[in-house]
Amino acid sequence: MLRKTIMLLALGLLLAPIAHAQSVDDILAKHYEACGGLAKMKAVTSTRYTGTMTMGPGMEAPLTIEKKRPGMQRTEFTIQGMTGVRAFDGTRTWSLLPFMGKKDPEVGTDEDNKNAQDDADFDGPLVDYKTKGHTVELVGKEQVEGADAYKLKITKKNGNVDYEYLDAETYLLVKTEGKRRFRGTEMDGETMLSDYKDVDGLMEPFSMEVGTKEMKQKLAFSKIELNVPLDDARFAVPAGATGASTPAAAATDSTKTGSATTAAAPAADSTKKDTKGKTSKSSSSKKKG
Repeated sequence: MLRKTIMLLALGLLLAPIAHAQSVDDILAKHYEACGGLAKMKAVTSTRYTGTMTMGPGMEAPLTIEKKRPGMQRTEFTIQGMTGVRAFDGTRTWSLLPFMGKKDPEVGTDEDNKNAQDDADFDGPLVDYKTKGHTVELVGKEQVEGADAYKLKITKKNGNVDYEYLDAETYLLVKTEGKRRFRGTEMDGETMLSDYKDVDGLMEPFSMEVGTKEMKQKLAFSKIELNVPLDDARFAVPAGATGASTPAAAATDSTKTGSATTAAAPAADSTKKDTKGKTSKSSSSKKKG
């Protein structure tokens, strides 16, 4: 009887850490630590991502994404010598798309503003989620690119539900999912994150695939900068901006770093009609993606 009791006690002690590892707060603590620590994460006031966005076979667009606390964002991308802009000043979205025949900036729709506002959290929804009024639940484990990942369900204060996947070994974010409305239609947004590297003590993904489950744009970053000087004027709606003639594309997933890139996928979508017939001409002068 004594031997059996000792065996049961030992088994209980072995299983206790396993059960504890399944708690949301413990998983998030390891996630923060893997990213570089909460203190360093919160010390970042701005970011700049420089790289390229794959537009199609043999076609890449230079891309720069800037983000500043508390929720401002600006994306610039160059296609066939013309530079487009999508930005959010914290309240309103606006865009400048010369390759679509629009030479003047246009303000976004209410739908655009709502999506951008929901995705504007600089740190992402997992940081200080209780203070923000969100709830986070551990759904279980799922395979992401052949590796186990913790699937976290995030119910935001506004009622929107997103899912974030943390690699079960590294505890870094590898996938996000969330429904967004695009031109009046609800779509399943998805972002894949990989190729993490150390940037001033924080782990940042240098490769992303952003869009919907059916269609994504690949983003490859050659440089990521933290705490770069960014004037608020870069995000402000330009004077004389007109109302949007057509609904602009909605942002997809929001993450600690992913939200800085989500404007890129809709940017690509808005140019597809214009570039489809010109891809063959451009591919000879563009670097193959």
